[in-house]
Amino acid sequence: MALRRLAAGLLAAVTVAALLTGCVSGSGKPECDSENGIVQCAPDQRSAAPKISGELLKGGTYDVADQRGQVVVVNFWGSWCAPCRAEAEDLEDTYQATKASGVTFLGINVQDSRDKAIAFEEGQVSYPSIFDPGSRLALDMDIPPNTIPATVVLDREGRIAVVIRAAVRQDGLQPIVERIAAESPAPSGPR
Repeated sequence: MALRRLAAGLLAAVTVAALLTGCVSGSGKPECDSENGIVQCAPDQRSAAPKISGELLKGGTYDVADQRGQVVVVNFWGSWCAPCRAEAEDLEDTYQATKASGVTFLGINVQDSRDKAIAFEEGQVSYPSIFDPGSRLALDMDIPPNTIPATVVLDREGRIAVVIRAAVRQDGLQPIVERIAAESPAPSGPR
């Protein structure tokens, strides 16, 4: 167990370092702001998100690539996670307040049973959640499952704009989402 915690801690440290390394200008100075567990990158310093797709909790499939042109807020959660339970209402309220601005939300349920996850989600949130009991998507996004909740905001181009490694509240999340939604889309062309 201690070895697992140590490995998770090292992975978290490497993840933060990788995020910050991806946000460095040619001068070697960081272009991303990192404060209180929140990493925010300027549009020209963002990296593409890995493929995010899978089976939904209530059946069917979901692929974030189908949401291109939308801001996508991805929240990693588990029914067993007290901070995840505490932030659910704030996530739903932020979703309702921003969806008319071209914003969509997606939950990714990790290390859970389907029955417990569905029971938790009912009446809590109206947006879909991918069922990822093995935490494959979390690991692909460099989110160690033992560090949830975590929220990632993807810009309209599918790039990682913000990573929040803590429970969110509407008064903190909504301004971030609104700012990303107000950005002009990048010109189309080769990436």
